Amino acid sequence: MAHIDVDTLLPNGHVKELVADGEMTQLTRGQTYADEGDTFEIDGDTYAVTTVEELTLGELTDEDAQREGSADLDAYKKRLVRAHGGDFEWDDDAAVVRHRFEAQ
Repeated sequence: MAHIDVDTLLPNGHVKELVADGEMTQLTRGQTYADEGDTFEIDGDTYAVTTVEELTLGELTDEDAQREGSADLDAYKKRLVRAHGGDFEWDDDAAVVRHRFEAQ
């Protein structure tokens, strides 16, 4: 368990705002950026990483998409394409790491 720099897990200011506003409670990335029990801060508020799980894109659900600030899985897929400048193709078999967190 460590206190990590918020920039290690959350890639940009928009994502940090979503977390601070309670609209995002997980982030799925291509590799592990934090461990369960790690903490980080946004504007003086502390958040704890509660779960770190390896899975595939095909295992993500509408609930996952909603926890990441999207309306549903289809909207989440479209957001990923936009976020990667159109250079992203959804592959159900691609390995990813889901990081869940909550305010303390």
